[in-house]
Amino acid sequence: MNYFKKYLLTYLKGMGMGGADIVPGVSGGSIALITGIYEELLDSIKSVDATAAKLLFSFDLKALWRHVNGPFLLALFLGIFTSIFTLSKLLTYLIDNHPIPLWSFFTGLILISAIWILKEINRWSIAVIIALILGIIIAYFITSLPPISSPDSAIFTLIAGSIAICAMILPGISGSFILLILGQYEAILEAVNQRDVIKLGLFAVGCVIGLLSFSRLVSWLLKHYHALTLALLSGFMLGSINKIWPWKLVLSYRMSSSGVEKPLDTKNIWPQQYLEQTGDNPEVGLAVVAFLIGIFIVVGLEQAAKMIKK
Repeated sequence: MNYFKKYLLTYLKGMGMGGADIVPGVSGGSIALITGIYEELLDSIKSVDATAAKLLFSFDLKALWRHVNGPFLLALFLGIFTSIFTLSKLLTYLIDNHPIPLWSFFTGLILISAIWILKEINRWSIAVIIALILGIIIAYFITSLPPISSPDSAIFTLIAGSIAICAMILPGISGSFILLILGQYEAILEAVNQRDVIKLGLFAVGCVIGLLSFSRLVSWLLKHYHALTLALLSGFMLGSINKIWPWKLVLSYRMSSSGVEKPLDTKNIWPQQYLEQTGDNPEVGLAVVAFLIGIFIVVGLEQAAKMIKK
């Protein structure tokens, strides 16, 4: 039963990662770090190596399954794909129609998570503080970049996948937002909704290439510079709040591939300014509730993880 509970929880964490990766501004890597599976995820991905290839070609599938931590990866990726294919339309709807409570929820989630992760650092130093500040600056800069137009070609879809997946496993830097910057977000989301197997296949190949190479670097950093890396990753999360801040003033728009106007350049403002400058309800009460729900979910996941370990 404990075995079943463990992988059911992993599946649910995967759903959280998949849901986060759909939203531009939120990282699936943040959810992995929040839920305590980040290092296991990196180690499992890293185990897809020459030894794994040797076991595959010798048809020793049982040993291969153990080597790559198969049960964990299967449960996690089943959860991720469940979210991507079931929640993409819901999250698109919430982004378009209820952005303030949605972004407030993720702001609470990210803020408490970054604080929670910083508590794991036992020995603070000037270098750790610099890493934290550097992470905030890098994430703030990346989330301030405007989207660009991009070619609709197979090779660019492949490249976009390899770049975006690196961001997806970095807490605080959203793979979806990287796709938005590259001008591929709507194309990939449309491919998911339309079940465009060819485009999704190319994107997946790019993801595999980026994932297998980048995960080794992050895993090495965590093993050799644990405190510095945690501080840097927490900084990424805190800096990403620049992108998901609920109250924004739209300065300019862009035309989506479906002919719908979408915000291009925005400026973060306070709720009172939002009311004054847009005339729309800032929904402060609903935003506070959503913010607190984000905090309670992180606390609840921590408690659930402790109960599973007992």
